[in-house]
Amino acid sequence: MFPKICSIGPFNLYSYGLMLVLAFMASTFLASRQAKKENINPEIIFNLAFIAFLSGVIGARIFYIAENLGFYLKNPLEIVMLQRGGLSWFGGFILGFSTAIIYLKNKKLPVYKILDLIAPFLALAQAIGRIGCLLNGCCFGKVSRFGIYFPVHEAVLIPTQAYSSLILVLIFAVLRFLQDRPHKEGQIIFVYLLLYCTKRFFIEFWRADNPHIFMNLTLFQIFSIVLFAISLSVLIGIGRKK
Repeated sequence: MFPKICSIGPFNLYSYGLMLVLAFMASTFLASRQAKKENINPEIIFNLAFIAFLSGVIGARIFYIAENLGFYLKNPLEIVMLQRGGLSWFGGFILGFSTAIIYLKNKKLPVYKILDLIAPFLALAQAIGRIGCLLNGCCFGKVSRFGIYFPVHEAVLIPTQAYSSLILVLIFAVLRFLQDRPHKEGQIIFVYLLLYCTKRFFIEFWRADNPHIFMNLTLFQIFSIVLFAISLSVLIGIGRKK
C-alpha cells in the first residue's frame, strides 16, 4: 500500500517501522497507567516493555529469516532491512516471553500478575503493528475480487492484515473486560494466548505468504494448535486452584 511515507533528504520514514514505534509507545503508556491502578511501580512496566520489545523483535526477525533462509543467503544485506517488514510473531513470542520471565524472576516480581497486566496491551500493540503490515504489503492474503489492490503485489488481495488488526482490537477489549473483573493470576495472559492462537489459526486459511507443510496446514497453524493446547491445559490448572 504505502511502504514509504515520506523522504526528508537521505532519511526515509517507513510505515512499518513507524507503526512498530507507535505500537510500543501506546501499549507501554497504557500498561503503565494500569500498573498505577494495581499499585505496581510503572517503572517496572517501562523496563519490562523495553526488554521484551527488543528481544521480541530480535526473536521475530531470526525466526522469519530461518523461514526464508534461501532468500537471505542470496541477499544477506536484507537481513538488517527491518523497514521492509519480516517479523514472525511466534519467534518474537518465544524470545520476548522468555526474556520477560527471566527479568521478572530476577527482580523477584509476581510473574503471572504482571503478565496479566500487560496481556491486553500486548494485543493492542499487535493490532497497531498489523496496520504497519497493511501499509507495507507484507503478511498478505490470497487473490480475491473482494479484496484490496496492493500495488507492491500488483493484485487484488484479501486484506488479512486489516482483519487481524480488527480481531486483535476485539481481543484487547475482551481482555480489558476480564482484567477489571475478579480473576486468578495467570488467567488473563493464557486467555490472550487462546484467543490469539484461535485468530491466527483461522486467518492463515486466507493468507498466501506461508506454505502448507502438513495436512494442508501451515507451520503457524501447527504452532497455534500446540500453543492453544498448552494454554488451555494451564488455564484449566489455574481454574482448579483454590
